[in-house]
Amino acid sequence: MYERIVCLTEETTETLYTIGEDWRIVGISGFTVRPPRARQEKPKVSAFTSAKIDEILRLSPDLVLGFSDIQADLAAQLIGRGVEVHVFNHRSVNGILRMIRTLGAMVGCSEKGEELAVRLGTNLTRIQERARGFPDRPRIYFEEWSDPMISGIRWVSELVGYAGGEDCFPELSESSLAKGRIIEDPQEVVRRAPDIIIGSWCGRKFRPEKLTSRTGWSEIPAVHTGDVYEIKSAIILQPGPAALTEGVSEIHDIVARWDERAPSRAAV
Repeated sequence: MYERIVCLTEETTETLYTIGEDWRIVGISGFTVRPPRARQEKPKVSAFTSAKIDEILRLSPDLVLGFSDIQADLAAQLIGRGVEVHVFNHRSVNGILRMIRTLGAMVGCSEKGEELAVRLGTNLTRIQERARGFPDRPRIYFEEWSDPMISGIRWVSELVGYAGGEDCFPELSESSLAKGRIIEDPQEVVRRAPDIIIGSWCGRKFRPEKLTSRTGWSEIPAVHTGDVYEIKSAIILQPGPAALTEGVSEIHDIVARWDERAPSRAAV
């Protein structure tokens, strides 16, 4: 059974804490913010594309957990040093739930993993049911990065749907790689006329004034009505429990505020 785990990204750390198996964690990502106490309790041994390999080895992990092709080089280095590594590579809501179940099983706690996955799935269903009460589904542009402009990854696009909106770029969300979600022409956002814009610049400070000052963007309904918002990347861009709780709830609250003002907007 794995008892000395290093988590190179946030979502596995949060999952293990949530199911009460945090005692197994011996190292975490420096970007970890959930839960807050993890930063005080665990040594920080990695960023996203870099890690303190020698420090990780000194921790004598029996398992290192990573995420996505972006950490492939890190995984290869650790494997080359004899460390067992498991890299999750999920991109969807179902993939997040599968990761939670798999991680629970990996630490011998299948029931805890299943219980958490069911609870998160139930929360999504509850939000989806509430969203059905909205008479209209606003078009939402989610910006994950500003230069180049990158639209939301698949789980974000799906959560927009659960929350009561419609992703402006659903076809791009299918790309697992960020380069496949680059919007080459900023005017394409203008043409798609989102009712709501949400920025989450992957750990970088979101600057709405930079976004709204782009050429022609004053014509976008969301800019005209002031429906430009930020959701912190820690709760929407890490594919774990946070996205399926606080992340989707924030999107739903934004849609609800837009819906409340929809009659006055229609009258303009």
